[in-house]
Amino acid sequence: MHRFHAASRVFLVAVMCAAVLGPQQTSAADPYELTAIVSLTGVGSFVGTTTQQGLQALEIYVNKNGGINGRPVKFVFEDDQTNPQTAVQLANEAIAKKPAVIFGGSFGSTCGAILPIVVKDGPVDYCLSPALRPPPGSYVSSASTGITDTVAVSINYLRALGLTRIAAITTTDASGQEADRAIDAAFAANGGGLVAREHFSPADLSVTAQLARIKTAQPQALIAWAAGTPAATVFRGIQDVALDIPVVTSNANSTHVQMKQYAAFLPKELYFPNPEIAAVDGVNDAPTKAAQKIFFDAMAAIDVKPDVTQSTPWDPGLLVIQALRTLGTGATAAQMHDYLANVQNFVGVNGRYDFKAYPQRGLGESGVIMVRWDPVKSDWFSVSRPGGVPIKR
Repeated sequence: MHRFHAASRVFLVAVMCAAVLGPQQTSAADPYELTAIVSLTGVGSFVGTTTQQGLQALEIYVNKNGGINGRPVKFVFEDDQTNPQTAVQLANEAIAKKPAVIFGGSFGSTCGAILPIVVKDGPVDYCLSPALRPPPGSYVSSASTGITDTVAVSINYLRALGLTRIAAITTTDASGQEADRAIDAAFAANGGGLVAREHFSPADLSVTAQLARIKTAQPQALIAWAAGTPAATVFRGIQDVALDIPVVTSNANSTHVQMKQYAAFLPKELYFPNPEIAAVDGVNDAPTKAAQKIFFDAMAAIDVKPDVTQSTPWDPGLLVIQALRTLGTGATAAQMHDYLANVQNFVGVNGRYDFKAYPQRGLGESGVIMVRWDPVKSDWFSVSRPGGVPIKR
């Protein structure tokens, strides 16, 4: 997953500095602060801390390459404790300073809590979770490939393998509800349906009963959409009921820390629908490879071996920096909104973004590949092309 290819200096400059032709700032004394509301503590800290690392690496890299037209950038991190109410409080405090843009939260639930207070009038909120589905035309954008796309690609992949009897277990929170909608949409578009569906609260300590009911339906594969501790609960339950079938889980679990922590009870066949950064060895687009090399070098500079979760905020941060380089640091929320809405062919670590084709996100199903966890090598490897077409090995 972490092999990457050499990039030319010419393209490095093109990716990071293409928009420097915007208004120049005359004063560079004070850093331009960008608030990032992330889950540094609580049940979602495994994502929030890696999100913070990604933005810290980006800050260092951007400032080494001219900042925002000579003015340094500084990410100010606020911990929402994986609590939607706290996220709203922090967002209101940030909004009181009248910024053009804020980042956060780290999860669908915290992003969803912030959404109502920014959706119509701003500032722009760049949610750092793929779980949120922002209203079209709103002041909210969502990072990476959305659950609608990752779930659809997962089902495409399983069906391409001949696994048509699919069951699902999802959490009752915002991410789980979005996964349910995505599952229904995928089957509505292509026919068929689940052989069994179960739900559980993220606070539940056991899902053995739900998985026992799923087992009686004799599924060939299971979509287990949960992240962090709730995912561990599902994995333990799968082991408890001896459900030995391929399992697809949320890409929020794509962290080495989790895989190491859960090693004793991980499913034998564990798959993740991930953005292109997870398949560096399989990416054919040279500009995307170059953008990925920039990211990996930046993470190495802070002595971090990155997972997918560190990459999730990278492209959103880069897009906002590019917008500020073009518009100037005096840009308004409305200008930032209009700029992002019209971005096309922006090359990031997860491919080429087109916000006109994919409003509020910039990426679609073509930005999703399937990877499988290899417990022997302690890493992921690609098992599909973009869109879920299996790789024949």
